[in-house]
Amino acid sequence: MSSLQSSMKAVFALGRRTLLGSAGPTLPSGSPCSTQAEKTKDGQDTVKVEQLEGITLIGINRPGKRNCINTPTAEALLKAFQEFDADESAKVAVLYGNGGNFCAGYDLKEVAEDVPTSLGLYGRGPMGPSRFESRKPVIAAVEGFAVAGGLELALWCDLRVVEETAVMGVYCRRFGVPLLDGGTVRLPAIVGLGRALDLILTGRSIGAKEALEWGLANRLVPCGTAIGQSFKLAQELIKFPQECMLADRASAYNATFSAKSLQEALQYEHENGCPVVLKRERCVIPAVGLSSQDGARGAVPARAAPDT
Repeated sequence: MSSLQSSMKAVFALGRRTLLGSAGPTLPSGSPCSTQAEKTKDGQDTVKVEQLEGITLIGINRPGKRNCINTPTAEALLKAFQEFDADESAKVAVLYGNGGNFCAGYDLKEVAEDVPTSLGLYGRGPMGPSRFESRKPVIAAVEGFAVAGGLELALWCDLRVVEETAVMGVYCRRFGVPLLDGGTVRLPAIVGLGRALDLILTGRSIGAKEALEWGLANRLVPCGTAIGQSFKLAQELIKFPQECMLADRASAYNATFSAKSLQEALQYEHENGCPVVLKRERCVIPAVGLSSQDGARGAVPARAAPDT
């Protein structure tokens, strides 16, 4: 077995669920977080980071808490994404949750015992990276619950690969906890204000199929395959000329969240994209002469000469 096959086997194993035939998990009544004790208290092991061929896998590792985020985990998660963003060899990241759930939000048990001082200050988001602007694409591999702050983490990602039995929603509505990690900002931008308010005001669940219809999910995949399919999607993104792709990504985010007018958005797109063209990166395609190898790298295959 080749090293690539071994790597892929390991990645697909990460996404395997214990009960593949389950109709989906059910949160217990009361707090959305389990009260099972953690094995670690310092946050060092609550976030797992692996690198495979230009792809960074970042896993929330609090399965006993349904991957609810506490202060040490939020800090470790932010650090992991900052290091990913600074690593020139890392091109795409995949965010996942260990143990069958993506993330069930913030650890309300921690808030009940002692409200973190970070909640009163605008800086790092309570969930960790939610206010960090990554320069590179991040894919959310969603299985089980992605609710409350967990939904906000998924919204922070560029793309969401969602398993058929996954459940999303603004469950913090039930506990009187507002959205503090971009949920009221990113959800309307992704699905539209009307649909966003449906979830924000009611706190209802939304299943994977409806999420796909809304555009909240980008891919719908079988149970147990979210991480593997996210890895495959990341491999597809890596094939493209990176500077060109990142320029277009930045322009799209600017147009959505920063530009004050259409003309300002168009000017940013021009000023952001032209340097890439002028550098003659591979996104500039000559009319003829590309080899089959060029096509395999993501360029448009050469066209046959017109009939005369």
